[in-house]
Amino acid sequence: MNEMARLLSARGIGVSRFEFAYMAQRRTGGKRRPPPKAEHLIWEFTAALAALDELSHRKGTPLIIGGKSMGGRIATLAADMLFDAGQIIGTVALGYPFHPPKKPDALRTTHLEALRTPLLIVQGERDPFGSRAEVESYTLSPSIKIAWAKDGGHDLAPRRGHNTTHMENLAAAADAITRFAASLPITANSS
Repeated sequence: MNEMARLLSARGIGVSRFEFAYMAQRRTGGKRRPPPKAEHLIWEFTAALAALDELSHRKGTPLIIGGKSMGGRIATLAADMLFDAGQIIGTVALGYPFHPPKKPDALRTTHLEALRTPLLIVQGERDPFGSRAEVESYTLSPSIKIAWAKDGGHDLAPRRGHNTTHMENLAAAADAITRFAASLPITANSS
C-alpha cells in the first residue's frame, strides 16, 4: 500500500490512509486473531472517513474510497450508503477477496451483484481469492470494472520469470485507477 500511495500521488491523486484496529494490533505484536465482523469494520471505515472530513475540510472535493483485500471488501460494503449520501463518487478495491483461498463456493459477492456505486477492482489474474477465470464467471453489477494484473497473485505480483514485474503491475494498477478516477462525475450522487 505504501508503493501504491506513492504511485497514485505521483499521478496527482491525493491519498489518505488508515489502518483497521485489528491490523494495527497484529502489526504491533498482538495475538493474531480473525478480523472482527464486517459490520464493525464498516463502522470503523466510516468513522475514519468522518475524521478525514474533519481534518481536511475537503467539502466538495470528489472522494473515492477503497482498500486492499479486506479493506476493499469493507469499502464496497459501505459504498452505496456513502454514494447515496453524496459523500463519495466511487470505490477502488485492490485484490478483492471474492472467496477464501481454496473455498471457491464461499462467495463474498452478493452485494456486488446490485452495487450502484462505480467500482474498479484491480485483481491479479491468478489471485487465490478470485482468479480471472473464476471472476469472469460471476454475475456482477454493470457499475463494476475490473483491471487485471498480468499473472498477478493477491499482492498483484507475478511469478518469477514472467514477462512482467511486480512494479510494472503496480504501475499499471495506478494507471487504471487514474483513468477510473478521471471517468467519474466530479460531484457525488445527490439522490
